[in-house]
Amino acid sequence: MKLSVVKTLASGVAALALAGAAAPALASGGAEHPKEVAFSFEGPLGKFDQAQLQRGYKVYREVCSACHSMNLMSFRNLGQESGPFWDPKFKHNPNDNPYVKAIAAEYEVDDIDSETGEPVKRKATPADKFPSPYPNATAAAAANGGAAPPDLSVMAKARHGGARYIYSILTGYVNPPAGLHVGPNQHYNPYFPGDLTSAWHGDHKNVPKGGFIAMPQPLTAGQVTFDDGTKSTLEQQAKDVSAFIAWASDPKATERKQTGVAVMIFLALFAGLTYASYRRIWRGIAH
Repeated sequence: MKLSVVKTLASGVAALALAGAAAPALASGGAEHPKEVAFSFEGPLGKFDQAQLQRGYKVYREVCSACHSMNLMSFRNLGQESGPFWDPKFKHNPNDNPYVKAIAAEYEVDDIDSETGEPVKRKATPADKFPSPYPNATAAAAANGGAAPPDLSVMAKARHGGARYIYSILTGYVNPPAGLHVGPNQHYNPYFPGDLTSAWHGDHKNVPKGGFIAMPQPLTAGQVTFDDGTKSTLEQQAKDVSAFIAWASDPKATERKQTGVAVMIFLALFAGLTYASYRRIWRGIAH
């Protein structure tokens, strides 16, 4: 009985090993690794650059929000600590932040008339969520060649590489290599994961990396004018909006890091006091 169990386990392990060995072959070209780009919020002591978040929000508002929603974000989040429009004067209630109020008032949201029950439009308030560009997923797909643009609320958390992945996609559009058939409503991007085997008419040992993405290149140099005078290159826009999406995906990251550092300092001091107490109590006692 024991021998049978051992054989069964051995067979299972062997099967898993073979499956793992075969996986790379099935993945074809894969995708390029995200570009190396430095962000201020990286590392245990990193924090978001408020000016960069403001620029990133402007890129999202003027370009990305035309297709991509951020259903988990409310306008008041923009005024919370470490956010793009954080103001310590309103630290207890970002709803009172006048800048956040002004941003929200630029939008209209759906509501219900309290007297008639009829659907109405009203100006948004800081408590409202970012409005979606489409009424539903079907409409979003129909307006974008059959592929609904993904929500960006937690995109940096949902993709390997986080902000670097987003930056690489936005700056990674290139002409397709010779031998690659690109269909209608498709755009080649070496940083977008996909399988190009069926579209590749060259040597199948050299299938190009990357995949087809429905979104055409969204950013161009000078497309957004930054209020702080920062030069609006494609790379700068991509980096700023990538940082904004990273912040939106984890808006409490800075506070969490600060708490972690404080806890580590406390534990170090506590360990030192414990050791000192131990030496004092047991000094001179043989044990």
